[in-house]
Amino acid sequence: MTHHVLYDPEGRLTAELPPDRETHEQAVRTALAWSSPLDVPADDVAQIGHLLAGAARVVAEEVRACAARLPEDDGRRLFAELILREAEGPLSQPCTSLNRVHSRARLIRSLYERLDRVRSAAPADEVTASSP
Repeated sequence: MTHHVLYDPEGRLTAELPPDRETHEQAVRTALAWSSPLDVPADDVAQIGHLLAGAARVVAEEVRACAARLPEDDGRRLFAELILREAEGPLSQPCTSLNRVHSRARLIRSLYERLDRVRSAAPADEVTASSP
């Protein structure tokens, strides 16, 4: 089986590709298991960073879409918007170290936690329409 890493820094594909949570969580677990820069070849760090950034952007877009369906004064929406703004900084930086790989992996976990919260708060008919 062949896998392709999609690099989509502008987020054009996020509207067409739903989050693949199982794959994303496996990538996060694998990345966080590396405890030393010697665990991963230096040439692969940037590629892994691109993969994780792409996953984070897909999940962030889903969080954004679900949060937008909540009332403007809902605390879950406000907190989701704050997390999304804070995510842009790390995602805009090049991934040049294992520390940044770990940061992106933890960011994906945070985004999925937020996605679960905003999905549970959205009206049921709207959630099922956007679920993969």
